[in-house]
Amino acid sequence: MSGLAKAYDILFAAAIIVLAVLIISILIRAIAGPKIADRIMAINMIGTMIIMIVSILSVKLSEEYLLDIAVIYAMVSFLSVVILSKVYIGVHRENLERKNRRRNK
Repeated sequence: MSGLAKAYDILFAAAIIVLAVLIISILIRAIAGPKIADRIMAINMIGTMIIMIVSILSVKLSEEYLLDIAVIYAMVSFLSVVILSKVYIGVHRENLERKNRRRNK
């Protein structure tokens, strides 16, 4: 293995380790987040970092099918965040309506 290939292996391994540490820190934030919006944002960030890890592994292992998996995961992650946001907005609106009803009584 040439020196350049070793350098890339070290770079890829370091990037995966950094992303794993960031995922753990974001997971802690998702659990401790004071609001639901913080938790939704943290889950979205974790999904994005997982996509980056899968993409790095695809290059490192020379397996192109992993990129297809990353694209599918990106679509599923996007849809899940949209659905969670819709649910959160609906719950928030219901809570506002309840407060307005109580004030009007």
